[in-house]
Amino acid sequence: MIYVLGSINMDMVAKVPYMPVNGETLTADKYYVNPGGKGANQAVAIAKLGGKVAMIGKVGSDETGDALKANLKNMGVDESMVTRADVPSGIAMIIVEGGDNRIILYKGANHAVTKADVDEGLKNAKPGDALVMQLEIPLGIVTYAAAAAKEKGMLVVLNPAPAVPLGEDLLENVDIIAPNESETEILTGVSLDSDVHIALAVKKLYRLGVKRVIITMGSRGAIVTCGQTITPIPPRKVVAVDTTSAGDTFVGATVLRYLDGDTLEDAAKFASVASSITITREGAAQSIPTLEEVKKVVESEK
Repeated sequence: MIYVLGSINMDMVAKVPYMPVNGETLTADKYYVNPGGKGANQAVAIAKLGGKVAMIGKVGSDETGDALKANLKNMGVDESMVTRADVPSGIAMIIVEGGDNRIILYKGANHAVTKADVDEGLKNAKPGDALVMQLEIPLGIVTYAAAAAKEKGMLVVLNPAPAVPLGEDLLENVDIIAPNESETEILTGVSLDSDVHIALAVKKLYRLGVKRVIITMGSRGAIVTCGQTITPIPPRKVVAVDTTSAGDTFVGATVLRYLDGDTLEDAAKFASVASSITITREGAAQSIPTLEEVKKVVESEK
């Protein structure tokens, strides 16, 4: 069983011909609203790729919260541990230009998650289960949950987004950390502009207590570590339409396949294919492929 503790947002997306500058008013080419949030997206990815997953988090006592819970259920995610808060549901305002995006978050109910929510959400967790987290809920809750999960013998995976400096009190309980390139730079102070600097960043993350490292680097692919060995995961070449959920797809797919018995390297290769499909589609959760879609691509490229 995989538990995802994290954010649940409604995404408000505007597609624009270019990114506006300070003070500029720009007309969007397209606008749409759909469920998202890093936590919810990762849970949906796990479910659509065939995994059993439960979401732990909060939404508002509003119509948006109703829609967010309904979407998780419809996507195959156990949403019974998504509870209500007396504040509005979280919102993400996303500007998309080409394959790139800018995101502004309103935390809303996501920052109402409590230690009691964690305790209730993990009460049936067993050794060998996994807990996946991000940083769109309070950092203290993430730290508490990592320690609680380790006490239960769970695999703890952290996607440190949005990135902030993190201490050993959290990272000593993290088995796998999965930042992207910019998040890695914030965590380590190292720019990933060469293989030497990538190795230095990995060493710095190890010193903070994490056991394994995955770094996603967009069009440059990803790297996976095992001890001092760094394995590159080449990207699959596609035309990007919207990268909003690419990282969430990668994280969810990697954890699922790793828990199912793949090596971390093979799990990341599978995840690379899944995320490459995601970026060819618009939106967040609805852009994430199914297991059948990923298998079809893998078979066609053998």
